[in-house]
Amino acid sequence: MLPLTMEETLGKTGAYLVYMFIGGGLGASLEMAGFGDSRKLAAQFYFKDMTVLKVMFTAIIFAMLLIFISYRLGFLDYNVIWVNPTYLFPGIVGGLIMGVGFIVGGFCPGTSLVATATLKLDGLFFFLGCLFGIFVFGETISSFGEFWHSSFLGRFTLPQWLGLDTGTVVFLVVLMALGMFFGAEYLEKIFGDQNACQFIGVGCLKPLSALTIVLAIMVMVIGEPTALDKWEWVKEQKQETLKKRAVYIHPAELMALQNDYQIHLMVLDMRKEADYNIFHIIDSKRVTFDKLDN
Repeated sequence: MLPLTMEETLGKTGAYLVYMFIGGGLGASLEMAGFGDSRKLAAQFYFKDMTVLKVMFTAIIFAMLLIFISYRLGFLDYNVIWVNPTYLFPGIVGGLIMGVGFIVGGFCPGTSLVATATLKLDGLFFFLGCLFGIFVFGETISSFGEFWHSSFLGRFTLPQWLGLDTGTVVFLVVLMALGMFFGAEYLEKIFGDQNACQFIGVGCLKPLSALTIVLAIMVMVIGEPTALDKWEWVKEQKQETLKKRAVYIHPAELMALQNDYQIHLMVLDMRKEADYNIFHIIDSKRVTFDKLDN
């Protein structure tokens, strides 16, 4: 089941080659989309050229759909995919700083590297500014460390925030993205250069819209896998380990996790109620297998 551990699967050299191929492909794609040009990137803030929004949302939407379809079909374990933990207020401040830097400099850190690779001086200076900012941040983090680690929400996703199931959220996000696509086309007609090359035209939006809506409905209908589904996928691999009682956590590791304020730890005890009442780990919660999805 995906995801794979690249170094274990291909070895260190093979993994590095894959990383280089993916990185080179991403850089080439950004350059071909025109993202090495600060004027094109800044034009989105003036509604003249919305290519950035179209490219990024195309990647986000199709990645989201493929991830959750693969998850439901048992090809991918979504729970082991790294999702950046949410620090709400530091994230808002960082987003504002990033946004101001983007519109003033015309680049984000990634596109500045693309521009630097194609020998553009503005990209080089922006990239050097990024390095300087990283240095300043590293030297001053101790003075605002408390704020930097504040409002921690852990792995906080849209379904958790909205209180809806994943399929419904995927469908709503697709509708939102398609609305933004059509809105971007409309804004370009009003403010943009009519002779400029567009990443996606209205003619392409119709079949693209139909495809994404169909995939979103598929995700919504088939729903998320249940705990029993997940167990069936790994049963052959894990059953023998469980029989040997080889799955355990060291008490010191558990204590460290319980005292780590950056982790919201929940200990589930699936033993019989009588055994739980005799002894259980502090703050643990007794559940039955059929209640795990709740």
